Amino acid sequence: MKCLLKYQWVKLPRAYLPAGKGVMGYWAKLASKAAFRNGQAKYCGYVNDVTVGTWSGGIVGLKSILGIKSRSKALEIMDTLARLGYIEYSLDPATRKLTYKISDYVLKCTGEPCLGPGTVYATDGHGFLCLPRNITERLAEDGYTFGEADAWLDLWCHTVWQDTKNIFSTMAPTVQYGRFGAALTLETLGQRWGWEKTKVWRFLQKNQDAFALHKLPGSYGCLIFNMLYPTGGGVMIPDHAEIKRILDEIRICGQNTHLVGTDNGRINRLIAIHSQMASAAHKPEPMLKAPENRVAVLARITRAYFSPPHCGNYGYDCNGIYRHGEKPTPGFQIQGAFDSS
Repeated sequence: MKCLLKYQWVKLPRAYLPAGKGVMGYWAKLASKAAFRNGQAKYCGYVNDVTVGTWSGGIVGLKSILGIKSRSKALEIMDTLARLGYIEYSLDPATRKLTYKISDYVLKCTGEPCLGPGTVYATDGHGFLCLPRNITERLAEDGYTFGEADAWLDLWCHTVWQDTKNIFSTMAPTVQYGRFGAALTLETLGQRWGWEKTKVWRFLQKNQDAFALHKLPGSYGCLIFNMLYPTGGGVMIPDHAEIKRILDEIRICGQNTHLVGTDNGRINRLIAIHSQMASAAHKPEPMLKAPENRVAVLARITRAYFSPPHCGNYGYDCNGIYRHGEKPTPGFQIQGAFDSS
């Protein structure tokens, strides 16, 4: 399905949860374990009522979900996520029952609902999360220094697929920040994540199996393609020649548009304004059906009519063309109409 920039959520398969340090990595692990429908959950012999977006169990289960061994570290992570507004949680000191709720859990999407009896928790590695597109915005607005898992999820939730206002996203899922953010620079990503440019480069090289970077000509910046985004088929990024050809077409479309600012800022505006024109100009031509090699069997012609030729110096007979004054083929008579045998 399409994933347009105007959509409020994107699909994150549970098989591709981000690795590395960062609060968003822990958030993704908690969200992937939360109940996807109301019901009763069994944990360590206890039966707990849960609602959509919640999980109920004990500290041991929480440490298993987060992938850490320290109880104090697990509670510290929960406190951080709660302070940032990502979750709400409670711990009963008497029963040691811990319950958390995902604050940004998407309750409505276009997927088919799960009906009938069964578990309320998803199977590990199966299905996908409805990831809110703005889930990482509060980190950037607060000046939070991103971890690797935070940066990974930040790129993922800003992925667009088949958005007509970004021609490159019609070829492969593309990372785009806002309307004028199709072409990115290491500096802008570093400012957003609180990193140096060299660290951004190392991060992208380390995760190139998920996010493929393509350098644009000059100082336009780069395109980042999401290689793991679910499109229904394999992701194939366009080659350098194709990308350069499209950029040239966009620049030609915008040659009369007066824009100020950096090269990166100008090309981003041109992509947003002229992508639809460039996309329409490069739709593949429809394949013509090859002519079939066949012999037509015609019925016997009993009557035919000729219109006067455009040039009066030529006439027609059954074998071709002859000049006036030449003798026609024997047995052929020019008439307004004729009978053939």
